[in-house]
Amino acid sequence: MKSLIEELPRIVREGKKEAQDMLERLSSNTKVLLQTNEIVLPAKDNNGLFRGNIPDTSDAGSWTNRLIYGDNLLAMQALLAGDKETGLPSLRGKVDLIYIDPPFDSKADYRTKVTLPNADISQKPTVIEQFAYADTWKDGTVSYLEMMYPRLVLMRELLSDHGSIYVHIDWHVGHYVKILLDDIFGKENFVNEIVWCYSGPQRSFQNFSRKHDVIYLYQKSENRIFNVQRIAHKSGLHGKGGLGFRNSEENSIKLKELEEQGKILEDWWIDVSTVGRIVNEIVGYSTQKPEKLLERIIKASSNEGDLVCDFFGGSGTTASVAEKLGRRWITSDIGKPATLVMRKRFIDNDVKPFLYQSIGSYQKESFHQSKQFKRIGDLSQVVLGLYGALPFAVEDVSARNMGYIKESKTLVIVDSPNRLTTATTIKRALEAKETVMGGGWKKVVLLGWNFSFDIQEALTDKEQKGLDVLIVPPDLLDKLSTKKSVTRDSIRFLSLQYLTIKPLKTEKYDDKTDELTVELDNYVLLSPDMINVDEKDKAKLQQTMQQDPLALIEYWSIDPDYDGVTFRSMWQDYRENTANDNDPLHCVYKTKIKVQQKDKRKVCVKAVDVFGFESVVVKEI
Repeated sequence: MKSLIEELPRIVREGKKEAQDMLERLSSNTKVLLQTNEIVLPAKDNNGLFRGNIPDTSDAGSWTNRLIYGDNLLAMQALLAGDKETGLPSLRGKVDLIYIDPPFDSKADYRTKVTLPNADISQKPTVIEQFAYADTWKDGTVSYLEMMYPRLVLMRELLSDHGSIYVHIDWHVGHYVKILLDDIFGKENFVNEIVWCYSGPQRSFQNFSRKHDVIYLYQKSENRIFNVQRIAHKSGLHGKGGLGFRNSEENSIKLKELEEQGKILEDWWIDVSTVGRIVNEIVGYSTQKPEKLLERIIKASSNEGDLVCDFFGGSGTTASVAEKLGRRWITSDIGKPATLVMRKRFIDNDVKPFLYQSIGSYQKESFHQSKQFKRIGDLSQVVLGLYGALPFAVEDVSARNMGYIKESKTLVIVDSPNRLTTATTIKRALEAKETVMGGGWKKVVLLGWNFSFDIQEALTDKEQKGLDVLIVPPDLLDKLSTKKSVTRDSIRFLSLQYLTIKPLKTEKYDDKTDELTVELDNYVLLSPDMINVDEKDKAKLQQTMQQDPLALIEYWSIDPDYDGVTFRSMWQDYRENTANDNDPLHCVYKTKIKVQQKDKRKVCVKAVDVFGFESVVVKEI
């Protein structure tokens, strides 16, 4: 087995090639889509409803801050490519400051604690999130460095000529990451190795307790922004003459002036406490960093109005502080729990309206990266067999994604991982039920990988017409790529979660205003087998699902004038928001909001459960 030092040239060589391939694809007008799922409008009036101007995201000249759910590799490609259709210009060379706090390859098993009324359970990372939380890549530190290299290259492309990047790391891989940074940004652009020291309980009696992180600062060019920072100090801090002054009356005056002005900040930071000591900042995220740390960095390397990015967003500290300091921001994370923590934190802080976006299709990326199947039809045939269906003979049905179960007269259709399963897909599946092989099928089963935002509305309309829509297990491609035995008994296809609401009510409030009443009715979660929790927690989860299903709702919001395209979150509530009630473990489930009178309106209700799954209900009144 090669040592890490021996592996580094290969990691650099292959990382460069991967990054170069990405950049060439972007220059050839290849699209990397960012889907705008939601405009979050946190500012509220006394009725909990946003009353400000909704940003026009189609105007390329305007700016709206962004929270992106997804792999930051894809997010950065999307930002570099831009998208004329949605008005997003390319941000190549437009970012003034990047701070990242990537996972440290610590082999820690980061889990999300979920507190329910009847129990606490521990959610393990999902298939998509495991890279953000588990830190256990198949080849250890080698894989970690392979993951980091192309991402750092894309960050360099995003930085402006006067931009800086701060990479926050610890003792596990700091020395290796610095080699990558030297190669990507150039040794001549290395500015500082900042040491952030902190204290805490002694956990080890076998070595010196590890109580510092390292933050590497690199510039894009010598034109970088740098604002001098000063900190208060006392003369006794350095002893007599410790500041280079001889004892004299003149120097005493200089020393006093210096004390009043403050000392220029050095690269050794001992005055910033960890979040655990700052109770009012804690948001319940294990790797959260203190606001004072980010405030210092953002003030030093950006000015008001500048664009600040954090592509390992975590708890959202970077974006939250950037907002307070008058900077524009983009943050992203691959973890659903992280994006939910950030969304709630931003709402609590009354930030300006921001976009919540997501990367198009993970299954599509997994399919293309696996290179196991040359054609979608080959994969579809495998999925049909795992579901228990037989494929049609080519002379009978040419489509290789269709099969059947003879005994139950069931038609089975496998959708492509390259696209979303939508209302149109459902319509075509029902048409196939009546036409394929002359029709006569009692039921059609549609197996999908990725689902559109409003899929529940389509399912509700068609639920009585002999249709089942099931989820292809999200880890199926990973299981197949391991070449281990994957059998029908080891794979489960499960139904989508869904939300129901009680009939909407409107009452006249005055000549121009109605009062709209929205009330949640029920929530049906995926089977506990689809939730990545330990076996001991599945029984607790099942009990909550049966006895108190709405307790699983972490956050819900309302768009009282849904346009069928973009969800505008005009009102929202979440479990910790005790301003609406005194119960931190439940949302309020009924609200009345005042809206402009209309003859007809479409109301959209969106809910996110404690595991990050989203459900949407659309009703027209």
